[in-house]
Amino acid sequence: MKASDIMTTDVVTIRGSATVAEAVTVMKEKGLRALVVSRRTEEDAYGMVTETDIAYKVAAYGKDPKGIRVYEIMTKPCITVNPDLGVEYVARLFANVGIRRAPVIKEKLLGIVSISDIITKSNFVEAPKELTLEEEIAKARDAARAICAEKGATSPECANAWDTVEELQAELAHQRAKKPAQTYFEEYCEEHPEAREAKIYDT
Repeated sequence: MKASDIMTTDVVTIRGSATVAEAVTVMKEKGLRALVVSRRTEEDAYGMVTETDIAYKVAAYGKDPKGIRVYEIMTKPCITVNPDLGVEYVARLFANVGIRRAPVIKEKLLGIVSISDIITKSNFVEAPKELTLEEEIAKARDAARAICAEKGATSPECANAWDTVEELQAELAHQRAKKPAQTYFEEYCEEHPEAREAKIYDT
């Protein structure tokens, strides 16, 4: 699943020049925890103002929300998500940078995706990426062996096929934060030592 599959498309925006009091009113009326701050021009970046910004930067200091503008407390530019980004990468992005939601943008604002969307709308329980990757790796490994048997262990096609396998294994290792003891290509090279030479590329 991708960000576009789980995002909320009914996005509420607010101007940076609006007051924090106006932002709070919109949040209460719509039942929202964050608002996307609209761009002033095509070259401008989107911003984000959250309930945390308001609580930590305004309420915590007893400031008057009617006298403070959204642009004074918002995050801009904010982290954005491409609609084609896989859900697991959205979750990993959120974890790495410590955010709970982000606008989904591809040339224009398409929606907003949050941690709640990941939990309630994605299929990570039914189809965890780790298991899907293991299946892809097994298929790619079998395909690489078949290509190498047909084209030869030192052929470019054989080398390219093993590149695909190693990329998938690297992705799985990154998810598990653990490098495999031996890659499938290394295992293949024990059977066909000449194959390793085909993977030495000119730089």
